Amino acid sequence: MSEAIVTRDIQRPPKYLIEGLAHVGSATAAGELARLGIRNPHLTGLVTHAPGKVVVGPALTLQFMPKREDLYGVDEYADPERQLHRHALSHTQPGDIVVVDARGDLSSGCFGDMMLTYFKGRGGIGVVIDGCVRDFPKVQRLGLGLWLKGVTPNFHTQTNLMPFAVNEPIACAGVLVMPGDIIVADDDGAVVVPVKLAPELLEKASAHAEWEDFSRQRLAEGGDLRKYYPLTEAARAEYEAWKKKQAKKGKKKGK
Repeated sequence: MSEAIVTRDIQRPPKYLIEGLAHVGSATAAGELARLGIRNPHLTGLVTHAPGKVVVGPALTLQFMPKREDLYGVDEYADPERQLHRHALSHTQPGDIVVVDARGDLSSGCFGDMMLTYFKGRGGIGVVIDGCVRDFPKVQRLGLGLWLKGVTPNFHTQTNLMPFAVNEPIACAGVLVMPGDIIVADDDGAVVVPVKLAPELLEKASAHAEWEDFSRQRLAEGGDLRKYYPLTEAARAEYEAWKKKQAKKGKKKGK
């Protein structure tokens, strides 16, 4: 590796987008992104290792490459300042999510207990890795959102990988992730939201979630699936009346 380690920070999206998308699940986000032209924003194969956890935030990106011994030594602690996975986490601000291209490797732990304790201490909320972490019994107690391919007892350079780039475009689980993209992750999985599409997604997803609330209520009452899902024009007036009623309820609660 070159003598100078250069890592760049990310441009974080406006807070209103993060706060708004926090109420939109990954399934709705994926569906609406498909309608906006993003065929598959889902990081396929990464499953939650913290059931019930929901996180939405900007992506710090870290890329691993196959280890080549002349470029990267075996000793994990020989020169900590040259280890890019440390530098990736040093960029952490409250609400960030670290997203790692670990090439789907199941024998290399990208982060362990100490590194992720540091990440949590700096305000990080989620870890999305096309690969593994180690020290999982301790890591799971940190309360972070975890979307992984698996866990391993090995550290990264012990086996196959070396950290290569920080806050550059990466391919995580076959999906392009740009630094600063918004991650929406829950029990259904992790979805990548391109920042330039986030305002339109928020508008469409919020409307979608609202009519689904109405439709879900009607279906629970025995309503006709053909009428209420998807919402038909025949049900539209009924939905609009329901929406006005909900708005009045909200105003009364706000008094």
